[in-house]
Amino acid sequence: MMIDDERARLKMVDEQIAARGIKDRRVLSAMGRVPRHLFVEEALRDSAYGDHALPIGEQQTISQPYMVALMTETLALKGSERVLEIGTGSGYQTAVLAELAAQVYSIERIDSLAAKARRLLASLGYRNVQIKVFDGTYGWKEVAPFDAILVTAGSPEIPMPLTEQLKEGGRMVIPVGERTTQVLKKVTKTSAGIEVTALTGCVFVPLIGGHGWIKEDG
Repeated sequence: MMIDDERARLKMVDEQIAARGIKDRRVLSAMGRVPRHLFVEEALRDSAYGDHALPIGEQQTISQPYMVALMTETLALKGSERVLEIGTGSGYQTAVLAELAAQVYSIERIDSLAAKARRLLASLGYRNVQIKVFDGTYGWKEVAPFDAILVTAGSPEIPMPLTEQLKEGGRMVIPVGERTTQVLKKVTKTSAGIEVTALTGCVFVPLIGGHGWIKEDG
């Protein structure tokens, strides 16, 4: 049975996101606009607005809607920012960021996912997104610094290149910890250094790269 995508999307925002304490009206509005069902496999579209992550192929996932909202709200975007995303995946989080920031630079290490996300985002009219296939743990030095950085995979520690590429006053949200369980952390760059705040427990796919997990199997 086909679902009513717009109704399901608004229900998702009300019941899964706003009801759990997400208050940023811009974030709620963006998540009410982005067609999440287009970012999952066709066979899973009836589950697209459910309260869970979903597989997108290549052993990667599209994050739970509430987690997308929480991470996005934590960045406190106003509309003029340049944002770096590590882990394009399906492109869903990329689209939410593109609704809220001036420019989004997104890095994906898996070429097939990057190509698919690039096509979909272009078809939806997002012109303020650039996607590069690269090791995201090194950031995107050529276009740094960034007002905000969002990492959609769990890292054993906070990658030094990413903190270096944050502007003073910039915010980064990143899951940090073991492979199977992490803590979502907010990193703020100040004139005195780096401030780290723990937000909530979470589970993300591992961040693979030179400043993350070295390989898939540990």
